[in-house]
Amino acid sequence: MRLVHHPVLCNYYLTYRCNASCGFCDIWERPSPYATPENVYENMKALKRLGVKVIDFTGGEPLLHRQLNQFLKMAKAMGFITTITTNGLLYPKQAEKLKGLIDMLHFSLDSPIREEHDASRGVKCFDFVMESIQIAKRLGEKPDILFTVFEYNTHQIESVWRDICLPNDLILILNPVFEYNNVATGQTLSDQTLAALSHWGKQKNVYLNDAFIQLRKDGGNHVDNPVCLAGSTTIVISPENQLMLPCYHLGIESVPIENNLYELYRSEKVQKLIALEGRLPGCEGCTINCYMQPSFAVEISKYWWKALPSTLKYNRMKGTWKELVRF
Repeated sequence: MRLVHHPVLCNYYLTYRCNASCGFCDIWERPSPYATPENVYENMKALKRLGVKVIDFTGGEPLLHRQLNQFLKMAKAMGFITTITTNGLLYPKQAEKLKGLIDMLHFSLDSPIREEHDASRGVKCFDFVMESIQIAKRLGEKPDILFTVFEYNTHQIESVWRDICLPNDLILILNPVFEYNNVATGQTLSDQTLAALSHWGKQKNVYLNDAFIQLRKDGGNHVDNPVCLAGSTTIVISPENQLMLPCYHLGIESVPIENNLYELYRSEKVQKLIALEGRLPGCEGCTINCYMQPSFAVEISKYWWKALPSTLKYNRMKGTWKELVRF
């Protein structure tokens, strides 16, 4: 049973540029402009009309965009929930002007060992994450640690949780790795790792959407009975001001917005593309968390029930109940 019939999340790519070069990501390899303030402002008005609740300003590295704080201010004034994920390199310099503008601030950290984390990111950023944690806390922010889980670093969850998250009263978000396009992480998470993730998801100050685990046990999305609702739950906008359909990672078609997002999204052409969500050949076996999370939240299914306890837990830990859906 479908509970929500409009898009709830916007993944707004402000730029594909990044000051890191993570091996499990190809976004930073793409040439990219920066989203213009004029386009961002017009699109946010349309997003509001379309019913979107959450804007994830993303990239690349979103803090590379010099107008980010202005976009966040407008988004907050319009009543959007805002979220940012950063590698921490630029946060210490920008923290003051971003204060109070980000509802869900995530610092990426993949290892408690400086050298390992820096190697995975292709740049020395571990110390910047540690500094960013202290600055954010001093400013009264409530950042989370986003830990991408591979087969080889599962044993390090405990150290990140015990030595970094608990002493700083941070939430540890466990993000199971996924593959897409030509980015082969070489990772099929074993049953043992999935069991370990489920265990950690029940611990204090840890968030894991347990529906992610169930989906992997089920072999991911299946085109004959899709669970992915990427197109109808999530609006993806590129730095070139294009609507990415049915999702960024599959990238079947990019449609120029041209200050017409509201009408464009509701057009017959776009709705036909949205109807293909989860049903294209590339959708078979997909486990991309970016789209599964909102998909699980808008339709009652076994995944909705699996996701509900962790959703409630996260909102309780964050001290906010204005949204039961966590994106």
